Amino acid sequence: MENTQAEITLEDLRKGSDDLLRLVYESNRQKFLNYARRYNLSEEENIDVYQDAYVIFYDNIMSGKLESLSSSISTYLFSIGKYLIFDKMRKNKKVVSGDFDLSRVGETDELVNTFEMEPQSLTTEQELLKKHFGSLGDKCQELLTLFYYRGFTIQEIMEAKNYNNENVVKSAKSRCMKTLKEKIQANTY
Repeated sequence: MENTQAEITLEDLRKGSDDLLRLVYESNRQKFLNYARRYNLSEEENIDVYQDAYVIFYDNIMSGKLESLSSSISTYLFSIGKYLIFDKMRKNKKVVSGDFDLSRVGETDELVNTFEMEPQSLTTEQELLKKHFGSLGDKCQELLTLFYYRGFTIQEIMEAKNYNNENVVKSAKSRCMKTLKEKIQANTY
C-alpha cells in the first residue's frame, strides 16, 4: 500500500478521486495513531487529531494552498498532526517543564509507596502472550513490536533495521510468529 501511495500525485488528489483520497486516509491512519500514542492523549483525542489533520491536508490540496511537496504525503500529513497534537497538549496544559523541585522527591516517594492500586488483571491469553513474548529473542521481539504495535510496514522495517530485502523481513517475521504461536499452544494443552 505504501508503494501505491508514493505514486499518488497532488494533481491526482486534486481531481477528487474518492478511492485515492480514501487510500491516503486509510494507509496513514493506524501508523499515525501508533505514533500519536507517545504523547499521552486519549485514544479519542488521537483519532480527532488525525481526522483534523486529514481535513487540513485535504483543504490545502483542494484550495491550491499546497502546490508541491518536498516530502512524502505521509510525512506532510504527520507534520500537520504533530502540530495539532502539540496545540491540543498546550490547550490541555499537558506541557512538561524542565523546572523540577528536587526537594519534594522524598515526599513524593513516600506518597507513592503508600498509595495502593489494584493490579490490572490480564486475560489468560494475554498472560500467555506476555510470558512467551518475553521468552523470544531480542530480534524477534523488536521485529514483532515494530510491525504489530508501532505499525511499521515491511519496507519501513527493512530500511530501519538494515535488512537486505523485504523477503528477509517477511520470513523473519513469519518465523518469529510461528515460534510464538508454538510456545503459546504448548502451554495451553
